[in-house]
Amino acid sequence: MLTAMFLAALILITVHSQETEETITYTQCTDGYEWDPVRQRCKDIDECEIVPDACKGGMKCVNHYGGYLCLPRTAQIIVNEREEAAAESTSGRNNVIRRTPADPQRTPPNPTHQIQCAAGYEQSDHNVCQDIDECASGTHNCRADQVCVNLRGSFSCQCPPGYQKRGEQCVDIDECTLPPYCHHRCVNTPGSYYCQCNAGFQLASNNHTCVDINECDANNPCAQQCYNILGSFICQCNPGFELSSDRINCEDTDECRTSSYICQYQCVNEPGKFSCVCPEGYQVVGGRTCQDINECETTNECREDEICWNYHGGFRCYPRNPCQEPYVLTSENRCVCPVSNAICRELPYSVVYKYMSIRSDRTVPSDIFQIQATTIYPNTINTFRIKSGNENGEFYLRVSSGGNQSLPL
Repeated sequence: MLTAMFLAALILITVHSQETEETITYTQCTDGYEWDPVRQRCKDIDECEIVPDACKGGMKCVNHYGGYLCLPRTAQIIVNEREEAAAESTSGRNNVIRRTPADPQRTPPNPTHQIQCAAGYEQSDHNVCQDIDECASGTHNCRADQVCVNLRGSFSCQCPPGYQKRGEQCVDIDECTLPPYCHHRCVNTPGSYYCQCNAGFQLASNNHTCVDINECDANNPCAQQCYNILGSFICQCNPGFELSSDRINCEDTDECRTSSYICQYQCVNEPGKFSCVCPEGYQVVGGRTCQDINECETTNECREDEICWNYHGGFRCYPRNPCQEPYVLTSENRCVCPVSNAICRELPYSVVYKYMSIRSDRTVPSDIFQIQATTIYPNTINTFRIKSGNENGEFYLRVSSGGNQSLPL
């Protein structure tokens, strides 16, 4: 429409034919004109009639004073002439309408008698031809599934976005069968489509690309440690724990059940770890081994007239002088009955006190110690017996070679 109005504005300039008031004494005319011997003046040459195929590309030829124009076939030209006689020369073939401009001294005639518009155009209030919007006026014949698009002098029935014309119908375009629009999965919908991502991914801002979801940052699903990987995540547990069957939660590892030798005495399981304990009188050394506590070197309750004797798991207090009458203490643990004392003649000459610790959980029978008879007094008969402390019968004496005896447990 704009092209036609622009061309019309170019042609609205009044063009006068060559004046004939003076006597023509020659027969030569300017380019685009030829001599008319009847009227004795130059007249315009209609190139559209004499030039074969004057316009190319489907353009139409419109004759003009001194030349011609090639315009679109829908173009409409309106030419104003000062001479009223020129208004009668209307060329319907070229869709050219020439009219006399309005005279300010008189009332203009009815516009319907001044202008004729081509199909698809209508006369406006300004007495010009304007395009009819068939889409807005509802005078089109497009189907319900089509979209009306107004054109200059006409209209076009097109399919809405996401559809293509097949025959007279608009059918959906399956974008998912075209070159890959989506990074992972494409879902076709009527007139459109959308993209989906695999588990562990989400759509980027362009709605086509899939980017990894960092589950550890977004919503840490792991009970303890979370490690993000492409499209997923991995849970791990702290030392002393192990993954449960759901691969998310952590369960305590019972180290005490894995081995019976993990601790020397007793293993105690704790959340995420274990500890070794020892019986009373012992202390843990190196985390697993039990070592006897020497109470005689640390703290004890023995009196001054007593000596502390440490044994495995405890201690005992013994008299510093274990000798009983008529024995006399001669060294730290030896008691002697003086020969000068008549009572000593019927008693052992000396008594030696020995203290020893006997560890529990020993295999039996087991020799505790061995007693050897003295050789100081020849031709003497030595006898041995358990004086006390064997109320339950855990010990006995066994005779060995040379008159020696041992004390098994």
